[in-house]
Amino acid sequence: MGRLNKLSLKTILGTIMLVVFSNTFAEGRGSYMHYPTMQNFINNMVSKGFDRQTLQRTFSNIQRDESILAKVNSPAETKPWHKYRPIFVTPQRAIAGVNFWKRHQRALQAASQQYGVPEEIIVAIIGVETLYGRNTGKDNVLRSLTTLAMDFKPREVFYTKELGHYLHLIREEKIPNPHSLTGSYAGAMGLGQFISSSYRNYAIDFNGDGHKDLWHPEDAIGSVANYFSRHGWKTNSDVTVPARITGSFYGKIVNTRANKPTHSLPQLAQFGVQPLGEINSTRVALLELEGQQGKEYWVTGDNFYVITRYNHSPKYAMAVYQLAHDIKRRKFAR
Repeated sequence: MGRLNKLSLKTILGTIMLVVFSNTFAEGRGSYMHYPTMQNFINNMVSKGFDRQTLQRTFSNIQRDESILAKVNSPAETKPWHKYRPIFVTPQRAIAGVNFWKRHQRALQAASQQYGVPEEIIVAIIGVETLYGRNTGKDNVLRSLTTLAMDFKPREVFYTKELGHYLHLIREEKIPNPHSLTGSYAGAMGLGQFISSSYRNYAIDFNGDGHKDLWHPEDAIGSVANYFSRHGWKTNSDVTVPARITGSFYGKIVNTRANKPTHSLPQLAQFGVQPLGEINSTRVALLELEGQQGKEYWVTGDNFYVITRYNHSPKYAMAVYQLAHDIKRRKFAR
């Protein structure tokens, strides 16, 4: 009897270890259906009106995409400004922006008039994001979002919410196959690279065909303008100008991140900051970037901050601004 109990105990322990090993192996190699977090996600979506069996079929063959995890851990925004800028602010991208502007002049003019966002800013956003639609991304959106929701722990909550928004988006837009859409490694879609929640909240049917199709230039143009308007873009307010600094007091207010502007121009002057040009903005901030020849300083306004609501990197906002400036200069050059 004692021997049987020992054998039974060994059998039980072995079985437990096998189950643990199998689950661990599944989380590394197999379907996400083995993840407890996936089961919790499905339960949550069922509580919101989704069919359990449909969800189980949808996720039954999705496995972790290692390439997605590699990309999300090395974004371009980690580069210093002098290496980041040449990726997006180039003569070729500016010339392509002028051509895009000419092709879609009516839609851009209408969007700018309706939402108060300059045409060159809308063009530059689409230029930075997808090179005017040439590169909208080849990653499967559902697989990308599932991988990031289940296996990218630093932003697990964010991507789990985006995965839920994606399922709602598929249902709302009556897309029959949730596996059909492609986008960036982070699940952004269309010419303007909207994530699922932004697609649902800010995308619009700007060409009036009954669909919010961000792969269509007119809908993308209107949606980008609507996004900026909804995030507080101020018509006739400036974005940024270079700055000269004196003394050392500027160090108390200088930013390297996309902080909301909180100072007035007279307050900046008290800290030794002089804008090298006119900047019309209710509130301003001082930004420091790593230039090729050393530190660069810029006075940024309310609209610069609005651009960072699209992408929270100040390097991104500066690239958009500088590309927009070059596109406009080239378009109206005599």
